[in-house]
Amino acid sequence: MANIRSNISFALVDIPVIMNPIIKNNDASFNQIHEKCGKRVSYIKYCPHCKKNIKESEIIKGYQYEDNEYVVFDKEELNKLKPENDHEIEIISFISIKDIDPYYFEKSYVLGSTGKGKSYNLFCEALKKSKLVALCKTVLNGKFYYCILRFNKNNIIMTTLYFEEEINIDNEKKKDININNKELNLAMKLIDSLKGKFEPSKYKDEYQDNIKDAINLKLDGKTIKGKKKKDKKHINDLMEALEKSLKK
Repeated sequence: MANIRSNISFALVDIPVIMNPIIKNNDASFNQIHEKCGKRVSYIKYCPHCKKNIKESEIIKGYQYEDNEYVVFDKEELNKLKPENDHEIEIISFISIKDIDPYYFEKSYVLGSTGKGKSYNLFCEALKKSKLVALCKTVLNGKFYYCILRFNKNNIIMTTLYFEEEINIDNEKKKDININNKELNLAMKLIDSLKGKFEPSKYKDEYQDNIKDAINLKLDGKTIKGKKKKDKKHINDLMEALEKSLKK
């Protein structure tokens, strides 16, 4: 998805924007290969009932309500079910981002301005000054979302949110466990010794780097040598584990 035109609906003010994913996939892409002949495997849509290959145009969507029983929808029927705000980002309210637990965040997009962008720039300044985020609703790739708009480094960032029923976390109060003060003090010292700053430019995808190095080695006809994994000693006694961690 790239360069999708949309519209922020800010009460009676319309703000035209261009939407782009903020994250790019940097993973090495693998294809499935038939080991015997070394050729790429193809995917064929096949109907076992009719015993023949079928075209994309012959496929509709179906919801299975019983074994081998489906209620089906064509594209026209599904289009009738789309919300009114199919092509816009409708602002509902302004809230503090502190009210949203980060596990609700799904995917982020950067919203750029179109044309002269006066309304866009005004909205940026208003968001910046308010120190709030806009809670919105929209439809993206055929799916309905709630999302937030926030100001970040002269851009508006849109982040889609998971619904509460999609969050798999136990919010029930845990049973009280007696914590030893000495153990807690050691844990706090360990945290203090590992304090740092978030520096994303330093964090590299070690696994993908290893894969890309291995690809170059294979192209040069060389053998891949795995790195030796360090043996990690497991200490069952909590106090002993904390004390040795601090010394290390």
